[in-house]
Amino acid sequence: MTLNNDEDLERLKEIGRICANAIQVMATALEPGMTTAELDAIGRKVLEDAGARSAPELSYNFPGATCISVNEEVAHGIPGTRIIKAGDLVNIDVSAEKNGLFADTGASFAVPPVKPQIERLCRDGKRAMWVGLNEVKAGKPLAAIGNAIGSFARKNRYTLVTNLASHGVGRSLHEEPTEIATWPDKHEKRRMTDGMVFTVEPFLSLGAQWAEGGDDAWTLYSEPRAPTVQYEHTVVVTRNGPLVITLPG
Repeated sequence: MTLNNDEDLERLKEIGRICANAIQVMATALEPGMTTAELDAIGRKVLEDAGARSAPELSYNFPGATCISVNEEVAHGIPGTRIIKAGDLVNIDVSAEKNGLFADTGASFAVPPVKPQIERLCRDGKRAMWVGLNEVKAGKPLAAIGNAIGSFARKNRYTLVTNLASHGVGRSLHEEPTEIATWPDKHEKRRMTDGMVFTVEPFLSLGAQWAEGGDDAWTLYSEPRAPTVQYEHTVVVTRNGPLVITLPG
């Protein structure tokens, strides 16, 4: 999607705010002993109360309103009977639609007590996302995002999952520009243009380099198995830099 009017921008900001609010409410409710289905129901209520619809359900018939991935699961975890335990690393990914526009956001949360190594991973996962977001500006190469995140990961001795990319979003959940690498990609030659809308969502890990499928059609697992975090915002490219639209409010 390329934004070209204020009305669309306001509608995009609205659905971005709704997605961010859902994550915030879910994160506050997150505690040992609850199931991922119970956590998902909390997110669903936030979306429905705001007049929004779950994007994975709407677009792909995903069996849940949100994606909740625990520990060895890195993405697209199905909400269900899994009980969240103390020390778990939980990723919550919320995407939704309202008035024809979509937004997508995600964050990882460690359930106390938290090991220092995991606390640092969460802190640096968020930093890696912002390192990428700070490269967003009209006229710059898209590859600048992955190059910056790659330098950050290398300097801080992390790996990046290199088959889960960022993507365009707006009129649908996944659209042009597709497959935006959050790692260095010498084949990426596209440039950012004013009004372009996409996600920035690096998967920072203590050793994983790949995400692989499992027993169901959705859940992806770290390979090799290692703690992995994802932080994600939807952003609009402007001549002055990034305009992040998935902020709570």
